[in-house]
Amino acid sequence: MSVIYDRVALIGLGLIASSMFHAIRRAGVAREVTGHARSPETRAIARETGLCDRVCDSAAEAAEGADLVVLCVPVGAMGEVAAGIGPVLKPGATVSDVGSVKKAVIEAVAPNLPEGVHFVPAHPLAGTEHSGPRSGFAELFDNRWCLIVPQPGSDRAAVERLETFWQALGSHTDEMDAEHHDLVLAVTSHAPHLIAYTMVGVADDLRRVTDTEVIKYSAAGFRDFTRIAASDPTMWRDVFLNNREATLEILGRFTEELFALQRAIRTGDGDHLHAYFTRTRAIRRGIIEAGQDTDAPDFGRVKKE
Repeated sequence: MSVIYDRVALIGLGLIASSMFHAIRRAGVAREVTGHARSPETRAIARETGLCDRVCDSAAEAAEGADLVVLCVPVGAMGEVAAGIGPVLKPGATVSDVGSVKKAVIEAVAPNLPEGVHFVPAHPLAGTEHSGPRSGFAELFDNRWCLIVPQPGSDRAAVERLETFWQALGSHTDEMDAEHHDLVLAVTSHAPHLIAYTMVGVADDLRRVTDTEVIKYSAAGFRDFTRIAASDPTMWRDVFLNNREATLEILGRFTEELFALQRAIRTGDGDHLHAYFTRTRAIRRGIIEAGQDTDAPDFGRVKKE
């Protein structure tokens, strides 16, 4: 594929950024990729493993002269990073992000960018429980969705160029406004993560009573909870603090559903339970048919040797 951006800067070098680098190299859509991480240790690992063509000691150094700058830092840090790189951004450059929250990111980042720079928020719906510069791989975005969140008055050429970029990295793309994005992600990601964290926390409390049995005899459902709950703590702290309204709304609805199931179990209402489980089972089938997962054992996550 032909080059889409001459220079791409990745600010933050965790799972998403490192996967972006490998996918960019696979697709050949940038001539140079610069990168920066706040931690000297992460920068050292990036240099050692050849992650990025040039690893810089400051975000401003990485962003200077870049045609596309992607903020891959926790949501709570994006405003500060944007303020630091704003003065060095070249006219016509595009700034984007990979954050799981959009309203708060737009409010934090947009005021720090100079005129003539295009801000096009985005969110690749891809990830694993692993983090850090060694965790990335080129296939992470294959057949996944990347949501593009243009703002009113966004430059259409910049938006379409970013969509083409993400498609080259393997993603399907769709556009969505910020408020709707945050509600959708509260349903599909944020509330499920909070529930998983809670269930693993409950199990940990129980483990203190039952010694090691909760860990030793973990069934598949609990193992999947622990996989989700192993996600980066800083990232998820910032997600919940910055998408609190939508998350609390969905958690309220979840609580109502849970109470209804609790009542059905208490009263022996098997018909209600069977109908409910039948309806929710169909959602899993829909996800598989949409190509967003597999019905293979362990959801296809364990690679055979």
